[in-house]
Amino acid sequence: MKRNTVVLFVVLFLLAAFGWAGWANWESRKQAAERAAALAAPPDMMLSAMGDLPPSIEPMLNKPAPGFTLQDLDGNKVSLDSYKGKAVLINFWATWCGPCKIETPWLVDLRKQYASQGFEILGVSEDDLDLGDKQKLKEEKQGIASFVQQMHMPYPVLLDGDQLSKPYGGLDALPTSFYVDRSGKVVAAQVGLTSKDEIEGNIRKALGDTK
Repeated sequence: MKRNTVVLFVVLFLLAAFGWAGWANWESRKQAAERAAALAAPPDMMLSAMGDLPPSIEPMLNKPAPGFTLQDLDGNKVSLDSYKGKAVLINFWATWCGPCKIETPWLVDLRKQYASQGFEILGVSEDDLDLGDKQKLKEEKQGIASFVQQMHMPYPVLLDGDQLSKPYGGLDALPTSFYVDRSGKVVAAQVGLTSKDEIEGNIRKALGDTK
């Protein structure tokens, strides 16, 4: 009986070891795929991944995030000030932006993971809008809404982000993200496609997690 118990313990140990090795291998492959996707992006989409932030954005760090009020897809006005007390990722993106399509699923996953800790994402669309042509504007909004539905984006998506270009450093590349802490201060920024790990690290920083 004792021998059978030892054999059973050894078998369970080996199964657990193989399971852990398989998970570690999968996690390694996943991270490698993320890095490969980032490195495949055009050079102008890799600014923050390759080094310092652009001179127009770097001075924004540790300063209050510029306030704004934009409409969402339903026509409701959404203000950054209404998210005081939360950590907010302001993500500038567009439906035509290839790297944004790689990044968005990571944002969806991370929002799901950290929302209960007081984290939210504001997705600011940089798609052009023909404000003077009602029919064309309707079609453009439908295009953005289709993208949001296809990517299962659960967070607020705001329109006409081009008006924020100047206060947010020019927005010369997409995606561009700003991480705002609970007090409304920009604690990190990213220009271009980086990795899910780096995004998560900046989210934790905005939440005040120093571990």
